[in-house]
Amino acid sequence: MSWSVLLGGAVIAALAPLTVQLGFAVIAVGLIGLAHGASDLAVVDRDWRPAFLGLYGLVTAVCLVWWIAAPAVALPAFLLASAVHFGVEDAPVDRPIERIARGTSLVATPATLHMTVLAGLLHLGGLPDDAAHATSVLLAVAGGLAAAGLLAWGIVRHDRRLLLGTAVLLLLPPLVGFSLGFLILHAVPQTVERRVRLGYATIAAYLRATAPVLLAAVILVAGVASLILHWDPTGVRSLFAGIAALAMPHLLVTPWFEKPGPRLAAFRERPRLVLDARRA
Repeated sequence: MSWSVLLGGAVIAALAPLTVQLGFAVIAVGLIGLAHGASDLAVVDRDWRPAFLGLYGLVTAVCLVWWIAAPAVALPAFLLASAVHFGVEDAPVDRPIERIARGTSLVATPATLHMTVLAGLLHLGGLPDDAAHATSVLLAVAGGLAAAGLLAWGIVRHDRRLLLGTAVLLLLPPLVGFSLGFLILHAVPQTVERRVRLGYATIAAYLRATAPVLLAAVILVAGVASLILHWDPTGVRSLFAGIAALAMPHLLVTPWFEKPGPRLAAFRERPRLVLDARRA
């Protein structure tokens, strides 16, 4: 899917009702955005994979139960974990201020110009009304500061990706802005990084290799969302819970098992053999 199609879809969704915005978020985050996590298993040593899969499944199950039993706690925890993950993954270790700004911005900037709308979404997601409004105000302030810093940094560095990603987070409605900003600033760059690390020549080759895991992830997200619909017919909590059920183990489990870059040499040879065999 090209960027022009995504940008056009985002503009249309931004002007449409909440159900259309939810649909855009499902496609952008729940389908396209999952691609970078579909190779989690490939970056884990074979000897550690049984333990990795067991812990991955356990965290997914705990996350699901948590969203059903205590969404008012699960939602803030998910937002905080996501902010830390984005900051660590999307900026170099020698730029701690940029790490903080990037992590904060992806989670908080959508509230800056859409504070009331985001408060409503947080309430539908499981927060009590007062807590949703207070959280939205806090996010709006933090997001505004982070966005201002990143826009200035993007101008100085002529970083068009950072400028565009921050702009859509700031200007578009929260669900649409976050979804597109997530793709621009995190999911797509991380997918490219995984492709390079694993030695696949193209994104298409990477997607073909990870297709079974990606399909399983989509089915799991759909199942979780369907289950949560019993508690929230609007679909907002279902979207949050479905994404969190896969995102939390990706955030919390994979970093502990992931092999360092130099040890991925063995994986660089296997994809070439696979591609050569397919060409033959």
